[in-house]
Amino acid sequence: MSEAERISGIDVRMLELLSCPLTKGPLVWDPERCELVSKVARLAYPVHDGIPVLLPSEARAIDPDETPVTVKK
Repeated sequence: MSEAERISGIDVRMLELLSCPLTKGPLVWDPERCELVSKVARLAYPVHDGIPVLLPSEARAIDPDETPVTVKK
């Protein structure tokens, strides 16, 4: 388990099972911000205590110039 996984409590392998609730597309883990990012929807969903909060009302809009950091599986 990586340092980012240990700090956030999220298992990056779980990303294979999760999708954006709006676009149904893949999510990318951003360890620096502890968020799951939907590149298509341009939204970042927070992760609290290892639990993804996949509610659009809780998501942060991503600036078009912002490039999320990705973690490879």
